[in-house]
Amino acid sequence: MDWITLLRSQQLDFIERLKSGYLLNCTIEGQHGELTVISGENLDQLRDFCWEMVRKYGSKDPKNCFINNMKGKLAEEVIKTRLSDFVTEVDYKTKINGDGKIDFTLNADSSIGIQVKARHGNFDTVQWSISKEEINKNAVLVCILIQEKVSEAQSIYNLVSVGFIPTNMIVLNNNIGIVNIKELLYFGGLRSYLDNLILFQNNNKAEQKNEVDKIYVNNLVNSYTNNQFAKLAFEYFNLANSYYKQNQYENAIPYYNQALNLNPYFLDCYFYRGISFYEIKDYEKAIRDFNTIISINPNEHKAYSNRGLALFAINNIKEAIQDFTNSISILINHTALAYYYRGIICNAIGKNQQAIEDYTQSIKINYNFDMSYLERGIARSSIRDRQGAIDDYSQAIKINPKCDTAYFLRGVNYFKIGQKTKAISDYTQAININDKNEEYYLNRGYARYAMGDKEGSIQDYTYAISINHNLAVAFKKRGTVRYKMGDIKGAIQDYTSVININPTDGRTYFNRSFCYYKMGNIKGAIEDYNEALKVSYKLANSRQSQKLKELLYTQDSKLELLINDNDEDEDEFNDFYINNAYSEYQDRQPDYGYLEDLDNDDYYYYFQGCGEF
Repeated sequence: MDWITLLRSQQLDFIERLKSGYLLNCTIEGQHGELTVISGENLDQLRDFCWEMVRKYGSKDPKNCFINNMKGKLAEEVIKTRLSDFVTEVDYKTKINGDGKIDFTLNADSSIGIQVKARHGNFDTVQWSISKEEINKNAVLVCILIQEKVSEAQSIYNLVSVGFIPTNMIVLNNNIGIVNIKELLYFGGLRSYLDNLILFQNNNKAEQKNEVDKIYVNNLVNSYTNNQFAKLAFEYFNLANSYYKQNQYENAIPYYNQALNLNPYFLDCYFYRGISFYEIKDYEKAIRDFNTIISINPNEHKAYSNRGLALFAINNIKEAIQDFTNSISILINHTALAYYYRGIICNAIGKNQQAIEDYTQSIKINYNFDMSYLERGIARSSIRDRQGAIDDYSQAIKINPKCDTAYFLRGVNYFKIGQKTKAISDYTQAININDKNEEYYLNRGYARYAMGDKEGSIQDYTYAISINHNLAVAFKKRGTVRYKMGDIKGAIQDYTSVININPTDGRTYFNRSFCYYKMGNIKGAIEDYNEALKVSYKLANSRQSQKLKELLYTQDSKLELLINDNDEDEDEFNDFYINNAYSEYQDRQPDYGYLEDLDNDDYYYYFQGCGEF
């Protein structure tokens, strides 16, 4: 992309922002800005100067003379503010007959002149004109838009630097050149263009300014790309990052695009844009950005690691693992995070032992990385190494006492090995840290139920429901506990809530059917029994189905006594769903956790992983 195309592309973006009123406003003298505000003492001095010019030239129309002088001085004030000590303005004390068609010259080369023009009007219709004489005497024309109508009484002016154009690009018509905003180049490139013009002039003293070799300038500017638009590129980059830090990735991406238009070798910009694409699940574009980084710098381990995450997200497991392997091999000292993420992927595809080895390597590199202990604990739990998992969770807690997930998972494993009191204690610690996770209440509720604390169990299930009103499993469990406590109506209410959430839950129809039977509502019981078989025909062959069918259709109280006298059968029937409530699954995305099970009572947890390195 040549420098003219680049600046015109930036100009189009600038015009769109001008429409919406979102302009870069920098109050530091000598720095780039699209908006310059003139008011107060500064404006008073300009006003005094303009009236002095009116008196000096004895105009027959003092009002128009004042306005024309004010337009010119406002425009010059913008250049003085933005280019500061880079230029010298016309000294009107020595230029008795005016500015000689030159407003500024460069300090480094006084033969290079700058003409600046100001106009008031609608930006999309206003035009700036320049004479043939002004073109011959100046290297560039700078155009300023005055947003307020110029008058003696105006107290503040908002001046927009709408662009510049080299005078050798202006087409004359009857010795007058006219340009509009779309023909101009982006103002942010002016300083760099003038820098390169000085370099060219120094190497071509014999040539005239209007015979500049455009090809040479293009090559010169292109070779200077990394520095030429560095400040502006960083402005866009920083603006994008402000959105990125707020997780507003879709708002950040257009500004990363602008920064890359200015500097196509801006690796950090590709990196964060790639992560932004990843976060909005546009994995292909994320991969392309990381590919670009690798093509420019094949030893950039971050690009391999993050591309690995994106590849894993689209289920390209083989290449994802290879990318993490490449990331590890590039670094002399390796990186704990690379092993950590490869461990996550290995664990997700069932390679638990390989995952444990990767987490162990991660811990060797950084023994204070609590997430590696946490994930190794999960992997150990997957292979039934309960004590090893407990040890890892304990270490994670030691490093990070606020890690609610570690307390929660340690509680799971304590429950697995029969230490229910310790499990309840850990669930309570997790809740104290994070009281908004319904899974913590669910598991403590189940542990309390297992310890005979039915009231505490109901309380926990109720808390879980208050967090998530559509949490069917909490209604199921609370319904069963209510039934156990003799609250048949309460149990029916909870089972009804489950059915409203999930009308195809056959086991809950069975449970409610039995409750209806206990209430003497035989019709309702039979309807629920038939509905259970309709939505889940596989239940027809279960032992519970056969018993319930006999009970409902014969109403033989001996069968009820048989069920009620046999505690094991009653538990198995009424808690039938407890062992099957959730289907086991393992659905790990790079930013999420995966399934643990509790006596086949499946539950899950989430935690946010690192989205970047």
